[in-house]
Amino acid sequence: MIKGPFQSVMTSEEELRGLFGESSHVVKHKTLDRMDHHCKDFIAKSPLLFMATSDASGYCDVSPRGDAAGFVHIMDESWLVIPERPGNRRFDSLRNILSNPRVGLVFVIPGLKETLRINGSAVLIRDEDLLDLLSVQGKRPWLGIGVRVEECFIHCAKAFMRSQVWDSGSWLSREQLPNPSRIIADHVNQDHVTEESVAQALQDSYKKRLY
Repeated sequence: MIKGPFQSVMTSEEELRGLFGESSHVVKHKTLDRMDHHCKDFIAKSPLLFMATSDASGYCDVSPRGDAAGFVHIMDESWLVIPERPGNRRFDSLRNILSNPRVGLVFVIPGLKETLRINGSAVLIRDEDLLDLLSVQGKRPWLGIGVRVEECFIHCAKAFMRSQVWDSGSWLSREQLPNPSRIIADHVNQDHVTEESVAQALQDSYKKRLY
């Protein structure tokens, strides 16, 4: 058990349930084992999802996938396909799927506080007809992530309400935002990698290798 710097650490579900109780009747019964028309409509209107994966040893990763709303292709009530566009070639999610197919997805629609959660199993696919279907600006995705849906349910709005993420009045000014180029340069910590060179590389990537 990992305790770290903490004095009071829970060690069992019984302890957790003893403190906070059971889920409500609605929560216990809202989960589907497939995508119905509501779930399909939600996915069709979502331009952004977050995908959680882990490798065979349990090391985890969460990364975003985004494009125009409807970018995720729904094959039927049990299968969907996420296009894998050009990235940084770390392949964290893809390597994890190759060793452990279990995935978790959270679909987000701007302005809507509730999200759609899907859990299931994934496979990396290279079916040419599907990749053609997922092309944007005449460019195919590198491959597709096929996900077999095993759990599907709506997640409540509390996190988005607490964070006020859709309330522009709560947003930081541009001057207050973290500077990604500076952060990357500091993390790389090599003389030839500067904030300016990182910023230029990022802009080149965004302009020339988005698809």
